[in-house]
Amino acid sequence: MSKTAVYADSQRESIEEVINNYLPLVKKIGLHLVARLPKHVELDDLLQVGALGLIQARESFDPTRGASFATYAGIRIRGAMLDEVRRNNWAPRSIQQKMKLVSDAIKRVEAELKRSASDVEIASGLEISLEEYHELSREIACSRMISLEDTESMNWDDGLDPFLRLEDLAFRQALNKAIESLPSREMLVMSLYYGDELNLKEIGEVLGLSASRVSQMHGQALARVRARISEWVE
Repeated sequence: MSKTAVYADSQRESIEEVINNYLPLVKKIGLHLVARLPKHVELDDLLQVGALGLIQARESFDPTRGASFATYAGIRIRGAMLDEVRRNNWAPRSIQQKMKLVSDAIKRVEAELKRSASDVEIASGLEISLEEYHELSREIACSRMISLEDTESMNWDDGLDPFLRLEDLAFRQALNKAIESLPSREMLVMSLYYGDELNLKEIGEVLGLSASRVSQMHGQALARVRARISEWVE
């Protein structure tokens, strides 16, 4: 019988046993997240809060809900790590302000054009040079957007009432629609980065672009997504 099946059957594993058995899962999730976060986020900090999330999962896991303990623990571990990053102000306020500035410009320009705006058109809408806009987009890309990660880490035993769950589902649908409506090259960058987990250099090799250009496209895609889900994030 697998360790997950044993756990689901009795829930008698001690905290020490759970940590020993599932610590590799904590490390795997931590490594996956830290590669996408600003450099000041330490892996050790994520692993510590991830271990706490694992212990909390042990206490609240209900095998009758249908999910395996490994699946449930993964959700709780990931959520604990993201909560820790948010508590420690993962993105400087200046970056958040720049993200909003670009997103507002994209929303305004695209409303006028009735189509996706180019980087030249967005820069014009911001009344800055194209070079300045590209640098701004790269700054946004470096900050990442954890809300994209958040959509995968909702706890299913959190006691939310059904209306809040429906609202969360509606947000996910809006987010998916926003991503799917991106210009093809930006959507490909997002897919390669978040789906295939390629780094900027590797994506550049696939697309025949410099890592700097990929970073700018990534930041622009993030700002464009934010503009299209502004009713949910403002």
